[in-house]
Amino acid sequence: MSIASDSGVVWRPSPELIAASQLQRFMSAHRIETLAELHRRSIDEPEWFWNAVIADLGIEFSTPYDKVMDTSSGLPWTRWCVGGVMNIVHNCLDKRMGTPDQARPALKWSAEDGERRVVTYGELQRDVNRAANALRRLGFARGDVIALYMPMVPEMAAAFFAVVKIGAVAMPLFSGYGAAAIATRLADAGARGVITVDGTLRKGRAILMKPSVDEAIGQVRSVRHVITVRRLGVDVHMKNGRDVWWDEVVTGEAAECEAALTGADDPFMLIYTSGTSGKPKGTVHTHCGFPIKAAQDMQHGFDMHGGDTIFWITDLGWMMGPWELLGATLLGATLVLYEGAVDYPSPTRIWDLIDEHRVSVLGISPTLVRMFMASGDALPDKHDLASLRILGSTGEPWNPDPWRWLFENVGRGRLPIINYSGGTEISGGILSGNVLTSMKPCAFSGPLPGMAADVVDEHGHTVHGSVGELVIRRPWIGMTRGFWNDRERYLEAYWSRFRDVWVHGDWASIDADGLWYILGRSDDTLNIGGKRVGPAEIESVLVAHPAVSEAAAIGLPDDVKGEKLTCVCVVSPHEAAGPPLEQELTAFVRRAMGPALAPQAVKFVDELPKTRNGKVMRRVIKAVLAGVDPGDLSALEHPGTLDELRR
Repeated sequence: MSIASDSGVVWRPSPELIAASQLQRFMSAHRIETLAELHRRSIDEPEWFWNAVIADLGIEFSTPYDKVMDTSSGLPWTRWCVGGVMNIVHNCLDKRMGTPDQARPALKWSAEDGERRVVTYGELQRDVNRAANALRRLGFARGDVIALYMPMVPEMAAAFFAVVKIGAVAMPLFSGYGAAAIATRLADAGARGVITVDGTLRKGRAILMKPSVDEAIGQVRSVRHVITVRRLGVDVHMKNGRDVWWDEVVTGEAAECEAALTGADDPFMLIYTSGTSGKPKGTVHTHCGFPIKAAQDMQHGFDMHGGDTIFWITDLGWMMGPWELLGATLLGATLVLYEGAVDYPSPTRIWDLIDEHRVSVLGISPTLVRMFMASGDALPDKHDLASLRILGSTGEPWNPDPWRWLFENVGRGRLPIINYSGGTEISGGILSGNVLTSMKPCAFSGPLPGMAADVVDEHGHTVHGSVGELVIRRPWIGMTRGFWNDRERYLEAYWSRFRDVWVHGDWASIDADGLWYILGRSDDTLNIGGKRVGPAEIESVLVAHPAVSEAAAIGLPDDVKGEKLTCVCVVSPHEAAGPPLEQELTAFVRRAMGPALAPQAVKFVDELPKTRNGKVMRRVIKAVLAGVDPGDLSALEHPGTLDELRR
């Protein structure tokens, strides 16, 4: 494939980095000499491996588990830490009290308006305890679903952990959702409460959030209480008997609180991921699942240590929000929260934050990188980025040019870019980079330890040197425990193609050096005259043209070829969209991909439809251009982008 064959190794780990790495430490502790040997043992001896991970992370149980995994009900319904009693908040916060960690920063928060706050582990635990006591006083109990519709503010972390501490189920919601999307999820979950804010800031504008909750609750009967944080200090409607202010119910509570004695495999979080059919999928996660997988990935993939400071540009409602919150606190690291847009009031804002908070691990999407590229190569050079040691990315496949821009202009040609791909249902990554393996642009080192990933053809047979479906052949500790109240949909979504094999929905390939590549969602795949190609491959060609800053490639129905290739592009500043550029780009792709894969049409827009964490919504573009219902739009950040597509 073109990405692999056109790109050689550009980064190699130093002996010093390898020797000091978490992955090497783990391998040495178990007398394992190579990464390949570790991966083989993690797949062939899963009980040994997951026991070793739990011990290595120092996870404490109130009652030890009898068996780390039980597949007796079938692989899709594997149980973990069977018989164990453990509340994950004890491991994230409580056990750190009375140790040096108590005084270390847990959170560093900044906002667009310049407000900032540092919260230590001791202060966060105190805030969590008061909030947990307040929730109990309001009548919430173990098993209740409580939604969090909040921006990335310190109270978000306190609220999340408080819900989990009392044994309830936290349900993060994307802070950009409208009332209809909120109502759908509240109703599906039977949520008993909502924790929100009066409003938030984004690109200099005050955006009210409490009114969206009020409108949503008008359609949902299960919600008993709404707790609102005074973020902006604006007037919002407060319904007597239902609505309370956070400060009024939390501040006076005791600073001590016992964690509920939850089963290790009891649900602690319900997080929705949008489906193509319109109905969101409520993925269920447990105390010993999602958090342990997140922390393991941080260690084995991103080489996170307790002294690191991580800043992942995300939202609580996307998987990476809870992922960084839980993983960082399990490791005793520091988490940077930013409320607002990282390019406001100027594109330098993100570099300011890295400098200010001495960020060592930065997570960023390829889409954001392309946005910063348009501001010029010199911007990162004006800031002190010496604290950075790891760059990470997830959410979408890379194109070579933005990958190299990040590597050269932010990483100074010396930092690894840990490419990371998995999903909400996975609790983190299937594939990842690591600091032991040399890197090529856009590539993954391979499956994370414990992930029995494979690439297969339409019959489920392993393929080498060609594109196939990404699958997982063995269960892993972070796998979702199914969809909320929808057992059959879970089985249909992931387990119906091949017996006892998880089909993830991504196209993947492995090159001659054993490096892996994700080529886009398999339901996005283009089939032009019998020639199957991932959209990322076409998009890589387009964004390599100096006139194009972003691109999406989709297939529209065609009577002759089955599908005709249509490209939607955002032009670079000072470039003119129009027929001459359309012809130039068509010829450009034709030269790169061959006549059979030349676009039938190239269209220009000011902005592509995306989720807030930077994923281009190809299925929505395809539906709008085909004139059909685009399905679930709750994750779309700017609905106006659809009007432009329709015009």
